[in-house]
Amino acid sequence: MVLQEVSAELEKKEILKRYRSLLRASRRTLERGDKQKIRKAFDLALDAHKDMRRKSGEPYIYHPLAVAQICAEEIGLGTTSIVCALLHDTVEDTHITLEDIQHGFGPKVAQIIDGLTKISGVFDQSTNSIQAENFRKMLLTLSEDVRVILIKLADRLHNMRTLDSMSKKNQMKIASETLYLYAPLAHRLGLYNIKTELEDLAIKYTEPEQYFEIAQKLQESKGQRNKYIRAFSDPIEQELQRLGYAFEVKGRPKSIYSILNKIKKQGIPFEEVYDLFAIRIIIDTPYEEEKAACWSVYSVVTDFYYPNPDRLRDWISSPKSNGYESLHTTVMGPKGKWVEVQIRTKRMNEIAEKGYAAHWKYKDAAGGSHEHGLEDWLGRVREILDNPDANAVDFLDDFKLNLFADEVFVFTPKGELKKLPANATALDFAFEIHSDLGSKCIGAKVNNKLVPLSYALSNGDQVEILTSKKQKVNDEWLKFVVTAKAKSKIKQLLKEERREQANAGKEWLERKFQMAGIPFTTENQNILTNYLHIQSSLDLFAAITNDEFEKSKLDLDEVFRQAPHKQEKPKVHKQGKQKVSTKPTPIDAVVFGDKMEEMDYGFAKCCSPIPGDEIVGFITIGEGVKVHRTNCPNAIKLSSNYGYRIIKATWSDGQFQKKAFLTGIKITGIDDVGVISKITDAISGQLQVNMKSITVESHDGTFEGKIALFIYDTSHLDTLIQTIKDSLPHSDVRRINLDE
Repeated sequence: MVLQEVSAELEKKEILKRYRSLLRASRRTLERGDKQKIRKAFDLALDAHKDMRRKSGEPYIYHPLAVAQICAEEIGLGTTSIVCALLHDTVEDTHITLEDIQHGFGPKVAQIIDGLTKISGVFDQSTNSIQAENFRKMLLTLSEDVRVILIKLADRLHNMRTLDSMSKKNQMKIASETLYLYAPLAHRLGLYNIKTELEDLAIKYTEPEQYFEIAQKLQESKGQRNKYIRAFSDPIEQELQRLGYAFEVKGRPKSIYSILNKIKKQGIPFEEVYDLFAIRIIIDTPYEEEKAACWSVYSVVTDFYYPNPDRLRDWISSPKSNGYESLHTTVMGPKGKWVEVQIRTKRMNEIAEKGYAAHWKYKDAAGGSHEHGLEDWLGRVREILDNPDANAVDFLDDFKLNLFADEVFVFTPKGELKKLPANATALDFAFEIHSDLGSKCIGAKVNNKLVPLSYALSNGDQVEILTSKKQKVNDEWLKFVVTAKAKSKIKQLLKEERREQANAGKEWLERKFQMAGIPFTTENQNILTNYLHIQSSLDLFAAITNDEFEKSKLDLDEVFRQAPHKQEKPKVHKQGKQKVSTKPTPIDAVVFGDKMEEMDYGFAKCCSPIPGDEIVGFITIGEGVKVHRTNCPNAIKLSSNYGYRIIKATWSDGQFQKKAFLTGIKITGIDDVGVISKITDAISGQLQVNMKSITVESHDGTFEGKIALFIYDTSHLDTLIQTIKDSLPHSDVRRINLDE
């Protein structure tokens, strides 16, 4: 009893300590009366959560306090956001209602907290994805007040920092959601520090082995890296001091996530990643002198080190649409190493680190122009949200398209600048100007040359759109547009067109049902669509109108005579989970759940897991469980949208070592006589590995080969890769997905 009292007293002291830390972090934004508002919110949250604990066993109040601290300290938000952060879980998890919040703190706080409160138990009928519906709800509020998403990002960051106490399944679900949506969203809002930390924390759980290996190697090479940064920076610092600049030089390591991406994309080991760090030069200079000062510093850097002309990025003259401004160059440093140098002012650096929130601080100094890009983007989000027909998962896919994209800068015929994602086409540009212009677009003139709708635009292009009243949207357009606005509008127009077509087909089918004496119910329509292998009733009606099958041969009596034998609906729990048979496969390589159960399963072809890979199961409708590698992009997307259908998967300790698994490798190297013979000898001769297929192409003295082969596990694959490398000096060998 005494111990409990001591523990309670210590917790009380810790809570007050964290509350005082929050007040210190928010001091610079506090105005008269703000301290009382924060205290009132803290007291309400403390009381509402008093009997609650987190999975780690800590008092629940630690979480809202931490979220509020991130809002104040790392994003730079003010009192309203701090109050909302403290109260963000009260409506969802306690007896407090939105009416209570509105009465105590006003309509704005209530509106933001409503945006942060999850929908409970309401599924989007067409997708069964409550995660996607929650995200759409949050974005509806975001389009009115961006603080909703900033607080949500702070909430997600704290959850990721404390993810160790969650189950493996929940770790995978939350980490996947973070990689798929929240990190790109942080990037889009200019919160680079938060984006980087979210990515690194996410791969800590989706790819733990690679994460800890890179983290360890970065730690081991830290001293050597710092020594190199000092040697590189010294001459630049001396010259900047001579010129009288107030400045700061920082060397920052690249994120583990970006290093891992480079290792995967280029198929190189950690030791060969040359840009493990970047040098950042931050100068303190008045707003009106910023541009000239940054170019002057660039001149100093390139006096000492030779620049790579292809790697100059000027985001000072043309800031990114999330407000990011900086001058980037890559120069050849000592010992023949390329070094990325970022040059920016103190104001630019704060905007780069605190993103959207920092714009308001500098709004007047910068003439109010810096938030326009973000306002334009929020406008585009509103347009996507305005599409009443988009289901939640389609909406998420469309929304995500514009989160991470690089940009191209193009001009209208009148010289107005438009920013579009990289690879945007003439048709994207047309929809960007106006939806009606896009739907009637037949082509474009780019720099006075006639180009097709699918023409990919480049920086500096001047674009004139050509239209015709007779033009109609078609499915092909979806294959080459890249902006969410264009995709969303095309889908909406296609659905409208499909509905018009469907009305005539529906009338014909209804008459056919009446003649056969069969009720024209939704259930009976579904039996017919399943029998004809057509996805939905709407598609069936449209197919009838468009004569896509022989109507005269449609025998409804025959269809419904066979229906009970042909039709077998998947059994679905209320939460949307399918009952999966526990009948074992011939060789049970994988078991599921914490109880290591056997279930019907298959390996996903997109990533072809093999023993030794980190894996996860996804419960499908009708095909049992599909096993994916945890770092598979499809698995990350599925976990993000359908987390409740994710199931823990583990390689069993049974006899599966005797079973070979299909996987793929890619080999590149110097072309020479007998290359194929050396490859096949290493694979079949030395290691007795069976191959399913091999393709080898050569160009300009180099070759590239892709091989599908049967491997026992990851250590077997590592041995094979090393054997091929030993047989072919100057070659690169890496694992690939079979669909690459």
